[in-house]
Amino acid sequence: MDLILYTLRTVAYAIVEPMHVIMLIVLGVMFYLKNKRIAIIQKMTIGENINSPLELTLSQIFLGIMGGIIISLMLSTLGIVFNENSGIVIMFMISILLLFVKKRFICFSYSGAALGAIGIISGIVAGATNTESLINVNILSLMTFVGLMHVVEGILVMIDGGRGAIPVFSNKNNKIIGGFAYSRYWALPVAIFIAMSSNVSSAMTSSISTPDWWPLINRADTLLMLSTAVIASIPLYGVVSYNSVSFTKGKNKKPLYSGIGILIYGVLLTAIAQVAQFGIIGQIVVVIFAPLGHELMIKIQNKSENSGEYLYVTDDEGVSVLEVAPNSPAFLSGIRRGDKIIEVNKSKAMSEVEIFTAVRESFHEITFKIKKISGEIVDLRVKPIDKKVGMLVVPRMVDVKSALSVENDDFKKVLEEMKRKR
Repeated sequence: MDLILYTLRTVAYAIVEPMHVIMLIVLGVMFYLKNKRIAIIQKMTIGENINSPLELTLSQIFLGIMGGIIISLMLSTLGIVFNENSGIVIMFMISILLLFVKKRFICFSYSGAALGAIGIISGIVAGATNTESLINVNILSLMTFVGLMHVVEGILVMIDGGRGAIPVFSNKNNKIIGGFAYSRYWALPVAIFIAMSSNVSSAMTSSISTPDWWPLINRADTLLMLSTAVIASIPLYGVVSYNSVSFTKGKNKKPLYSGIGILIYGVLLTAIAQVAQFGIIGQIVVVIFAPLGHELMIKIQNKSENSGEYLYVTDDEGVSVLEVAPNSPAFLSGIRRGDKIIEVNKSKAMSEVEIFTAVRESFHEITFKIKKISGEIVDLRVKPIDKKVGMLVVPRMVDVKSALSVENDDFKKVLEEMKRKR
């Protein structure tokens, strides 16, 4: 119990201590500015906001803190302890800096593997030259930590990955298909146990009693380390992210499948990390598996996405509804994402043109014949407000001159381009 309370106190320290508060505020501002652009794009495409910037940001901060508590308790329970010169702090810094370079490499699989490789090479060089290694990385603890981070990341993606999704379109097989782009980040305050050879701040250390079974992982080496060092729980901020695009999975199903894949990878990496205790060969295997396994997971998910059937396509059957704003006239009438509009005002809906014309010329209400996802055909009446019904349909065709080129999910460039074309 003392160990758990000590861990929770360290996480709380990361939230209230002035320097860490500044870090959290900086990350929160970054998240908010990005979420503000997302909300603007939602309003431009659908006519109404689906998520407010504040809602998107608060969910990231709150769930990130919850994720930080979970990963911290897992680490402390298993007894994951790092040396003072392990370089674990550097890995956190590199991961946050990579957020500004390329989203994909913010993942700890890459920065952790890089740190592990540096540690192995440094150890080999130190052994050959009979000198002390500058970085003493415990590969078992490092990769167990990275694996557990992915377990928590998978949970966050399943819970919150679909929030703030942006409707997007693509041209496949000479047809316009609709889908969603996902871009979410979470800041996790993580309590890391570090064995320090000198006295540290009393705010981060305490006399605690550990259970007889502690630690569970790397027991012999950890106990030897603690016999000559002072254990300190250091709070650090890590950022995990989810970026993806889907045209063959439902808006909420895609993050669910992705989260499960990330969680499975995290469990596998945690298990394979235990091989590192069998010498340098085992360490090399684990360090190589971390990024390659992550790449394999991404390829499997991409293959699943590409082999699926497109969900939102306007064809001879009707016009596909890609998104409906909550509490909009269309939503209140019963129209939902994935429905197909067969008729509008008793005329065949061949494309988005008939729907736009009906909304623009409407004075009271519009009648729709809708084919629900279940296959049921219903008649619905929608009363537009200010010539808006609050839904986004998949177009039959797009004028090349009005199309937007989206590269690397750069929502800032997309927003500027949309404003220019408007």
